[in-house]
Amino acid sequence: MHDIAIAPNVTVPVEALHVAFTRASGPGGQNVNRVSSKVRVRVEVEKIIGLDDDARARLRHLAGHRLDADGNVMIVSQKTPDQPRNVEDALEKVRELVLEALVEKAERLGSTETYAAVQKRIDDKKATAHRKEERAKVDIDLEDTLPLRT
Repeated sequence: MHDIAIAPNVTVPVEALHVAFTRASGPGGQNVNRVSSKVRVRVEVEKIIGLDDDARARLRHLAGHRLDADGNVMIVSQKTPDQPRNVEDALEKVRELVLEALVEKAERLGSTETYAAVQKRIDDKKATAHRKEERAKVDIDLEDTLPLRT
C-alpha cells in the first residue's frame, strides 16, 4: 500500500491507514466462503497531513455513521469478489471523502426583495382586504326602505 495524495499539500500517509479483510456477502460462488475479499479501511483522521482544523471537522461531519468512537473513519468495500480491487475501491472512497472535506461551503447570503416584488405583495394584500370587505354583512335599516302596511 502507499500514501494517498489528495491535493498538492494534503496526504493520507500509509501509517494512518489500517486495513482488515473479512468474508464478504453477495456474489462470488463458493469462493465467498473461503476468501476474505471484503475490505475494511480505518483512517486515523489526526494523522492526515495537511488538513487544518476546519477541514478535519468537515471530514468528521461528512463521515457521519462511518466515524467510530475514537474519531477514526471506517470505509468498507465489497464491490467485487477480488480483494485487490476492493482495496483500490476503499482507498478511492477515502480519497474522495478527504477531497470533499477540503472544499469550504460558501455561506449563503440572503437576497433582498426587489421594489416590484414588494409592491406586488402590498397590492395583493389590498385586493384581498377589499374582496373580504365586500363580503361583509351590511347593516340595513329595513324600516326606512320598505313602505309600511297599514
